[in-house]
Amino acid sequence: MESDCRIPMVCCRPRVLVFQALFWGLVSLRVFGAALLSEERTAVKQLIAPCWLLEDFVVTTECSQCNAFQSRSWSSCELTGYVERVNCSRSNREEHKSCRSAVMEDHLFWKFEAAMLALTAIFAVLVVVRQRWLDRLASEKVRRQIESI
Repeated sequence: MESDCRIPMVCCRPRVLVFQALFWGLVSLRVFGAALLSEERTAVKQLIAPCWLLEDFVVTTECSQCNAFQSRSWSSCELTGYVERVNCSRSNREEHKSCRSAVMEDHLFWKFEAAMLALTAIFAVLVVVRQRWLDRLASEKVRRQIESI
């Protein structure tokens, strides 16, 4: 028996709907699963929060740059590359805390200033070049208008 369906998508509609439902179901499972996993991770992180987040602390060793071993083994060195030792007052625990060095901040500031100066120079050159190009177009237009008279 021949199918009188001329449009294949209409004849296969239930199959297509099943595939779409399966696809979107897997996508939503992936999204909601990731959200649930991230909530579990944050709950675990809250249980093992560093003492300097929860109580008062005293800095025992000033901010210094991490060496190669510390950078690989201490999680507090990963963020900035600098670490300081703190002593928490209530629990009397010593922990390492990531910090921002004045030398690093100074270096970042001058790097930013150099980038802004370079961008200023580039855009100033672009403005001059474009202005000359527009002036040339305007003078050429005026010359053509005068010649047509």
